[in-house]
Amino acid sequence: MSYARFAVYFVPPDGPLAEFGAAWLGWDVVRGQTITQPDIPGLSDITATPRKYGLHGTLKPPFRLAEGCDPAALEQAVADLARGLAPATCDGLALTTLGSFLALTPHGDGAGLARVAAACVTGLDDFRAAPDEAELARRRSAGLSDRQEALLTAWGYPYVLEEFRFHLTLSGRLPEADLARWAQTLRGHMPELPEPFPIDQIALCGERPDGRFELIHRYALAG
Repeated sequence: MSYARFAVYFVPPDGPLAEFGAAWLGWDVVRGQTITQPDIPGLSDITATPRKYGLHGTLKPPFRLAEGCDPAALEQAVADLARGLAPATCDGLALTTLGSFLALTPHGDGAGLARVAAACVTGLDDFRAAPDEAELARRRSAGLSDRQEALLTAWGYPYVLEEFRFHLTLSGRLPEADLARWAQTLRGHMPELPEPFPIDQIALCGERPDGRFELIHRYALAG
């Protein structure tokens, strides 16, 4: 399949968390297929934005391939990167409010996870085409700090390196008055969250013609 963009994600391995995420969001990123969501009023609406990505944690944000690069070379580069990267471990995951949306975030020492993400951002950047003016304007409309602007210019995304915060998104933006209610609903449907939370693999994913992302290949971290 031809992909418009590529990204490097952490995609939970097969198991309760992955099954929950696919059903909650309505999209299975591993199998590239729609999943029937639980019969919860409003769920389809609040998950419309993250649905296209499936349950994932971003390590290198979506990018178009640079001119002269091809998908096979990118796959080899991700494989080589993973082979030299040591796994990371956090104490666990917790349901968190990030601004106006809900996500699972790691707790405990995050240095290892930050190291993995930084390696993905910097080590694969030769494959990234520069963002166009429309994309830059969209990023800047959020009101970036000077450092975020510098990161956007250097790496194509403002929330990388020291601005990085790993999360697995579970909703789009919600009115403040609805956050607590949806958090309570989520807690009633989530499986037991992993403790500890290992990051021992990375996943190359591609954006399909329909705008949804699917897994291309997983790579074990073996450094």
